[in-house]
Amino acid sequence: MKLLSRKSITAATAVAVLGGLSIAAVPSQAASSADSRAAVRSNAAAPTLTSRQLAELPLTDRHLTAHEKANLAVVLRDYYVAEGNHLDVATFVNSFTKDGVFNDMVAGQAYRGKALGNVLPYMKGLFSNVHRDLKRITVNGDEISIELSIQGTFDGQLVSPTGGVVKGKGQQVDAPTADFWYLKNGKVQMFNCFVGYSKMYHDMGVDFDWAAAVNKP
Repeated sequence: MKLLSRKSITAATAVAVLGGLSIAAVPSQAASSADSRAAVRSNAAAPTLTSRQLAELPLTDRHLTAHEKANLAVVLRDYYVAEGNHLDVATFVNSFTKDGVFNDMVAGQAYRGKALGNVLPYMKGLFSNVHRDLKRITVNGDEISIELSIQGTFDGQLVSPTGGVVKGKGQQVDAPTADFWYLKNGKVQMFNCFVGYSKMYHDMGVDFDWAAAVNKP
């Protein structure tokens, strides 16, 4: 595990060291529906951040209001439960408002309602140890902007647009990403994610044949 610094911190570490958060007992595995409901109840309390905990994060401005700290804690919890080692889909979905949406901006996909629960398992299916390396965090009221990298080992399977399957061979992935979170009353109303898919696919050994595309009649 990387050492904590103000320049770079993994999402797992960012939250694991925050003892004041109510997510300390997040389940290590996604289990039965009963377990999922229990997970939602166990994480129902609003997470909090202390000054010591905030000092460990790569914030661009450390003078946050209580409201901003509360919003940041919600977002950090979502990163934590998206980690491959302790996936918690129920808590992630429950962090959104009823009309909340997760936009994969580059892929042009929008997820709402129950579909919000599809994103985390999909990423874990590609990279079983997926995690996010948070590099810069900017908090402005109900808006949080984060520069990060999606990292992991490609040990799963990627279904190609043509229907074929690309099997991972343990390639290490480090994809530059920008996330923009918009909260309302302590819940996520909109999450816009910009993933560097070209770099991700290159790391996975999936390179697009541009020549063939240009020459296609």
